[in-house]
Amino acid sequence: MPNLKKPARSSALTSRLSRILDLLEKTYGKQKFNEPTDPFAMVMYRNAGYPQSDANCARGSAALKSQIGLKPADILRASDAKLRAAATAGGMMPEKRAERWKEIAARIEREFGGDLRGVMKRGADEAKKALKKLPTIADATAEKILLFTRTAPVAALPSNCLDVPLRLGYGREQKNWVASYRSAQEAVAAELPENFDVRMRAYMLLKAHGQHTCKRSRPRCEQCSVTDECAYFARTRRARRDG
Repeated sequence: MPNLKKPARSSALTSRLSRILDLLEKTYGKQKFNEPTDPFAMVMYRNAGYPQSDANCARGSAALKSQIGLKPADILRASDAKLRAAATAGGMMPEKRAERWKEIAARIEREFGGDLRGVMKRGADEAKKALKKLPTIADATAEKILLFTRTAPVAALPSNCLDVPLRLGYGREQKNWVASYRSAQEAVAAELPENFDVRMRAYMLLKAHGQHTCKRSRPRCEQCSVTDECAYFARTRRARRDG
């Protein structure tokens, strides 16, 4: 007799976080990753803008690519004046960013034979350790690079939108930012399978929500599509009612 029992749905499809991500996707649409996905280019992008923002980093990275090139050897051959001119597109302090570009290129030539992709193939732990030797690359950015280069399906979170998962009840705010990040990351990872596409989607949707609605200093709760799932909204609403 055939088994008529319906197959169980995966936990990823039925988790609370999946419901939230589906709602966010209805609000913001399917997200596209508009940054480079080569590890060296991602490091340079991170160091391409100041004040650091998607717009500044994109402009600085585009200028570097078009005027100099995106290989360590290209950067090491370029004059300081040309590097400064390219860095100007990314905002303030172009001299500092030009120096940093050259420092990154020199280290990659010296320590990794001019190709950061080689170390990415040695495993997540070694790749992360190598990335963190480079200027401005701390845990959160290193894990973003691991995820979007498809090196390891880590549950990376957007570092400038950490309030989003915390407000939604994923993790707890700790005494320092790093501990808060780890708390949120562990909670998110528990509800998402170790799958590149699933975790990249989560990263981009949480970032979109933080940029457009769940802002750090003034969250726009009145415009939010996930208030029914939001622990922060429940607390603030209760506080207003009780106060």
